[in-house]
Amino acid sequence: MKQSTFLSLILLVLTAFIPLFAEGTQETAETEVEKVELIMGSWRTDDVEQINTLLKMFNKSHPEITIKFQPTNPPDYNATLRLQLESGTGPDLMYARSYTTGQQLFKDGYFADLSDLEGLKTNYSDGSRAPWTNENGQSFAVPFIAVSHGIYYNKDIFYDLGISVPETWENFLNVCEVIKKAGIIPVANALGDEWDIAEVVLMSIAPNFLGGREGRLAYDTGERQYNDEHVVELFTAMQSLAPYMPQGFEALTYNDSNALFATGQAAMYFDGSWSLGTFNDVDFEWDVMAPPAPAANTENYICFHPDAGVGMNPATKYPEQVKTFLTWLGSKEGAQILANVLPSGMFPMSENSVTIENAHANSFLALKNDRETDVRWVWPKLLAGSPSGYDLVMNGSINVISGNITPRQAADDLKNGLAQWYAPAQD
Repeated sequence: MKQSTFLSLILLVLTAFIPLFAEGTQETAETEVEKVELIMGSWRTDDVEQINTLLKMFNKSHPEITIKFQPTNPPDYNATLRLQLESGTGPDLMYARSYTTGQQLFKDGYFADLSDLEGLKTNYSDGSRAPWTNENGQSFAVPFIAVSHGIYYNKDIFYDLGISVPETWENFLNVCEVIKKAGIIPVANALGDEWDIAEVVLMSIAPNFLGGREGRLAYDTGERQYNDEHVVELFTAMQSLAPYMPQGFEALTYNDSNALFATGQAAMYFDGSWSLGTFNDVDFEWDVMAPPAPAANTENYICFHPDAGVGMNPATKYPEQVKTFLTWLGSKEGAQILANVLPSGMFPMSENSVTIENAHANSFLALKNDRETDVRWVWPKLLAGSPSGYDLVMNGSINVISGNITPRQAADDLKNGLAQWYAPAQD
């Protein structure tokens, strides 16, 4: 009896401790698959629905990681993000501006070094990584979204006039002349919003006149001068558009130009892929063409510009989870989902091939299939000083189109303005 009672007591004690061991095992299992919530900062307040869809799709394949999208009013993003990072309240991952702005934040220690991120060098080309790579070759963001430049054209007008898509710049001007003689505005763009003529016209055609990325880099190294014959030819091309722009183009705005094309009053319109949705409901057939190159060119180029990268806050508590998301973005799965959810005209930058359902978005994306790509001419190096390269090419374009100066003067003004602060432009 005594032995039986003793054994019963031992069993009773062991039974009492089983829940404790069980709880300990369960806690260990939960710790191994820790669920975390990351905060993602951005300036794209227009894309909340689309990005939330992307993040939900990521969460399906990585249920342990939830990402909350918290965009900031676009004009306030740079200042707000810096304040957050300086105060230690920055998001875990955030959109990174290309070139100078993003590089400065990296230099100041507010973007983590992602050079060794899995898939970064295999999923993205050198050119795609360049906007988020410093002079030492360190990468601080994953290429995320790009936009393309091109020329919208009214297919009905082209058909009625018996004209084809021009293959050279010279042919483009001939097409403009035919359209003008038919009493139709050839080119809708104007000067009322000054940035328009620089950003969507000059920077659309610049790669073809400067020789793409290699040509642009030759100016940055001092091999070429900013007032050489290529720059003069570029401003000459801008001047040649003046007879084919709308009457009163000096005062018409970007929205006015958009409306001229949308209502069928203008046959062509230089703009970016970001405007695709503007023309969903027009009552004519339209498509997009690449800005044609001079006939003498042996290569054709298209401006395919990086709009945003995504970087990691070096102070995040969850670096491995952030890296998991950044790696997924460039994967075949992530790139295709991104292509599906992005607003029309914004494209993933991964080298993994994607399928886009919107026919016009596919047309824009296809423009780079048989062409080399480059970014907007002044973005990489010419925005940091005063006068900025942006202001100089914008003012030069406006003045040559208005007949105030010659293309040679515009090129000289560009070189002399840059020489005030940019060493490669100095003799």
